[in-house]
Amino acid sequence: MMLEILTDQINAMAQGAVAALPTILIAFVIVLITWLTAKGAGGISARLVGKTELRPSLRNLLKTLVRLGIWIGGLMVAAIVVFPDFSPAGLIAGLGIGAVAIGFAFQDFFENFLAGVMIMLREKMQIGDTIKTQDIHGKVEYISLRETHIRAFSGELHILPNAQLFGNPVEIFTDRPIRRYEVVIGVSYDTDLDEAERAIRSAVESVDLVDQDEGIQVLADTFNSSSVDFMVRWWAASSGAETVLNRDQVVRAIKRALDDAGIEIPFPYVTHTFKQRVPIGAALDEAA
Repeated sequence: MMLEILTDQINAMAQGAVAALPTILIAFVIVLITWLTAKGAGGISARLVGKTELRPSLRNLLKTLVRLGIWIGGLMVAAIVVFPDFSPAGLIAGLGIGAVAIGFAFQDFFENFLAGVMIMLREKMQIGDTIKTQDIHGKVEYISLRETHIRAFSGELHILPNAQLFGNPVEIFTDRPIRRYEVVIGVSYDTDLDEAERAIRSAVESVDLVDQDEGIQVLADTFNSSSVDFMVRWWAASSGAETVLNRDQVVRAIKRALDDAGIEIPFPYVTHTFKQRVPIGAALDEAA
C-alpha cells in the first residue's frame, strides 16, 4: 500500500516536471535574452556616457545600474512564466515579512553596496588618484559597487571593501595637479645662515621639476644638537614619476650647492612629506 502511494507521488511529480518543461525552457530563454540585453545595454551606455565629461566612477555607476535594472526586470518576467501566481506585489509583501532576516543575512553586502554608490557619486577620490588610507598607499585602479582596488607602488593589489574605505579617513595626494614637498637640512653652527639660505634656495630653483610659480620656502627652523635645521619647501607634480624624481633632484642639488659653498652638513637627514625625520638613504629608498 505504502509502495503504491510512493509510486503514485513519484509519477505525479515526473508528469508535473514534464508538463513544466516548456515553461522552464521559456524562462531559460528569457534569462538568456536578459543576459544578452544587459551586456549590450552596458556597452551602449558605456559608449554614450564615454562621450560626456562624467567622471569615470559615475560612468561605471550608470553602466552598473542599467545592467542591474535589466536583470531585475528579466528575472521577474522569468519568475512569472514559471510561477503564474507570482507577482511583484507578492514579492514586496514577502520581502516585508522577511526584511529583518534578510537585513541581517546581507548586512555586509548592503553596507558595501551603499558605500560604493556614495563613493562613486562624490567628486573626490576617482580612478587614477593616489591615495592613502590606514596602512594602504597606492593608486586607485577600479571602483565597483562592492569593492575598490588599490595598486600599491610596490606592485601589490589591495582589494578593499567599500564600507571600510568609506568609513575611514582617506588622504588624496592627487586632488590637485601639484602638491608641496619638504626636506629638512641641517648646517653646522658656525655657518652664516643667510649664506646657507641663499645657496639652498638657488639649488632648489635650479631644479626644472620644481614649480617656480608657487614659491620656495627656506626657513631656519630648529636648533638641533649639532646643527641649525632649515625647513625647505617647494611644490611639484602630485602624480607620475616626477613625484620621486623631483625630491631626488632637489636633495642632490642642495648637497652640491652646500659642498660648493663649503658649508658643512653635520648630520644629514630629511623630512619625508612634512611628517617624521628619516635618514636620507632610507627616504630615497622609500621614494624609489
